[in-house]
Amino acid sequence: MNATTTDDGAASYPGGNLYELFRARFPQDRSRPFLETDTGRTVTYAELEELTGRYARLLADLGLKKGDRVAVQVEKSAENIVLYLATVRAGGVYLPLNPAYTRAEVEYFLGDAEPRVFVCRPDAEAELAGTAAAAGVAHLLTLGTEGDGTLPARAAACAPDFDTVPCAADDPAAILYTSGTTGRSKGAVMSHANLGSNALVLHAYWGFRPDDVLLHALPIFHTHGLFVATNCVLLNGSSMLFLAKFDADRVLALLPRATVMMGVPTFYTRLLAHPGLTRAAAAHMRLFISGSAPLLADTHREFGARTGHAILERYGMTETGMLTSNPLDGERIAGTVGFPLPGVSLRVVDPESGAILGTDAIGVIEVKGPNVFSGYWRMPEKTRQEIKPDGFFITGDVGKVDGRGYVHIVGRAKDLIISGGFNVYPKEVETVVDALDGVVESAVVGVPHPDFGEAVTAVVLRKPGAAGPDEAAVIAACKDRLANFKVPKRVFFVEEMPRNAMGKVQKNLLRDRHADTFNKEKA
Repeated sequence: MNATTTDDGAASYPGGNLYELFRARFPQDRSRPFLETDTGRTVTYAELEELTGRYARLLADLGLKKGDRVAVQVEKSAENIVLYLATVRAGGVYLPLNPAYTRAEVEYFLGDAEPRVFVCRPDAEAELAGTAAAAGVAHLLTLGTEGDGTLPARAAACAPDFDTVPCAADDPAAILYTSGTTGRSKGAVMSHANLGSNALVLHAYWGFRPDDVLLHALPIFHTHGLFVATNCVLLNGSSMLFLAKFDADRVLALLPRATVMMGVPTFYTRLLAHPGLTRAAAAHMRLFISGSAPLLADTHREFGARTGHAILERYGMTETGMLTSNPLDGERIAGTVGFPLPGVSLRVVDPESGAILGTDAIGVIEVKGPNVFSGYWRMPEKTRQEIKPDGFFITGDVGKVDGRGYVHIVGRAKDLIISGGFNVYPKEVETVVDALDGVVESAVVGVPHPDFGEAVTAVVLRKPGAAGPDEAAVIAACKDRLANFKVPKRVFFVEEMPRNAMGKVQKNLLRDRHADTFNKEKA
């Protein structure tokens, strides 16, 4: 399979099954390593091809047909990657689930997606067997972190030869459920073309080289670790150092063997807290990439000062893959997420009128491109609400495009605070608070207020051992920089921010925690 290039530099998806796009890029010398685990185990490209064949044959023998779902709730492992590729190779639809989900949450996903096969951890089999049966799952298999479980055991008895199932570009390859804070989780259906086109663009835009080695410490139940990181390696025919989880000591020990690292902001703040992070430690690295949550400008600056590397921040979503990126060659501006990727159309619109806004005007970001999903699983009405007739997807993110074309994310539309009839964008307040000495990070939310409707409320994480500001100092600083309606009415201090698995601050939990603040004060 050979990709073509459009006029704007975007590589167009050549069609067919995504697995064949990857296989066409495997190195001629199949003995080269694809991944190396933190226990020292290596999987070569020859083994990858053989294992995906065996796993795909097993899935086919279990009755998997094109379009059937394979739900997977297991820990990160080499076999988990094999299962993803085998599912796609067999024409199935890969459905990763966070290992932290409870039985009740899994019950919803199985009932909604109706997978033919469900793969869980060996120690969860007894608990989830009844749930799977109740959802009508035909086959329950298990997979452990050391290649144990019924799935690899049964696959070992299968022949490695398997003819990849032909698929159209718009056939579904994966379903990823959004981690929404309200309402039902929605299954974003990603096609072979959605995933393949995005991987081709990122591979080119980030300048992957034949000798690149990716340091992979991300989870793989999410777009970032599963598709962005892994798919780039597969397209490159190169290798990755595959860690079960992020550990600063281990990451620093491996930097001399790696050239590219993809991480979330938490990775970089933890590295900055480690005395071993120096220019010498990062000298072998070519590129550090950050995403999945906003990277603080202070983190960007401090990392650059310590290592000589400017972190490349990018922006994407479950429903779209990656949308924008700071440039590989060019200025990477802290606090921005760079330019729209080749092939991606991005516009900022007024949330009320839908009118397209100009430079520096803040509004809701909408996007269109070959990477943007076609809709939510079995939710046609929700799909029509989120994808406009002209094909633009309403991201729900609020932002702007500056005069140089850099995209700035201000926050989520649902996080907009309306206080006394005035709109307050949390990011504007957070930027002021984050700049104060002794502050690591802040999160600004709106909580119910009897007079204003919502009151601007700041939650602040101070630097350990530092003489950080108190509530009065934070409020005074905001009054000096912001209109009065944007100034926090209250400031609370925490030792740790509540975060989801990808490092995003869970503002819904902060709102719930402080929901009665002003009602109590009035009483």
